[in-house]
This record gives sequence, structure tokens and C-alpha cells, in this order.
Amino acid sequence: MSRDGFIITNYHVIDNASSIEVTTNDNKSFSAELVGYDENSDIAILKVDSKRNFPYIIFADSDQTKIGEWVLAVGNPFNLTSTVTAGIISAKSRDLSDFDSKNQSFIQTDAAVNSGNSGGALVNINGDLIGINTAIQSNNAGFIGYSFAVPSNIARKIL
Repeated sequence: MSRDGFIITNYHVIDNASSIEVTTNDNKSFSAELVGYDENSDIAILKVDSKRNFPYIIFADSDQTKIGEWVLAVGNPFNLTSTVTAGIISAKSRDLSDFDSKNQSFIQTDAAVNSGNSGGALVNINGDLIGINTAIQSNNAGFIGYSFAVPSNIARKIL
């Protein structure tokens, strides 16, 4: 999220954690602390304890996304680090309040997202952040053809 070690993820990923550790793609681990969150939008902001310059991603305007636009979902499903899947935006402003979600403006995509993808990036074909992978609606916690992400514009408000 930023060069100086601020990271955005889902609140439910770190909720009730006694400590937080972040592992980068080069297998280096860092302690992190929760510096902000919004439980209603399921967004948390972490700060990594390091003076290192980190690679970061550009926030795109999620309101400008279009249904049918290609997206990539990045995450760690089933501990498979840095898994990338492709799909399209299937719907916008999806209301999941019937499923106990407080946020009512999800991006729906058909990119394969499974348990462990939560908190990962949903990016456009330019590699810009358009959402945070957040939810699937499945009885067995496996992908069933659609998934949901908090739009980047909602996540940005927590910053």
C-alpha cells in the first residue's frame, strides 16, 4: 500500500490476533501492528515494523470500473503463496446484507477466490488496486463461481 510499510487487508483476517506477522514475496517476515480499521467495511490498516522501502500498488478509482472488465485476484488460498487468478467484474454495488455483511457495495467477480484470499488485492489489467478480496458465499468455503471485493474507493476512506 505504501513504500514505508503501511498495508491494507481485511479486518476479519487480523481480528482477535494476539500478534501480526507479515511475510513478503521474498520470504522475509516482519512484525506489524494494527493502526486503523473499520469493522463495517471489513478493512484494516497495518504498519510493518521496518525501515525498508517496500514495493506498493497504486489505488485506482473503483467507481470507474465497468462490468465485463478483466481483473486479477491475488491471495494465498490454502497457503499457496501469491496465487493469481483471472476473471471479469460481474456486478458492482452488490448488497450482501442478507449474508450478515454490513458493507453493501461489493464488486462481484468470477475470478476464483477461496479461503485464504481474503485481504488480497483485486487489480485491473494495469495492475492498479480496484478492490480488496473479501468474501465468497459457499457452504464449504470453496469457490463456486463468484466472489466479492470491497471497492478501493471504500477502502481508501479508512486511510
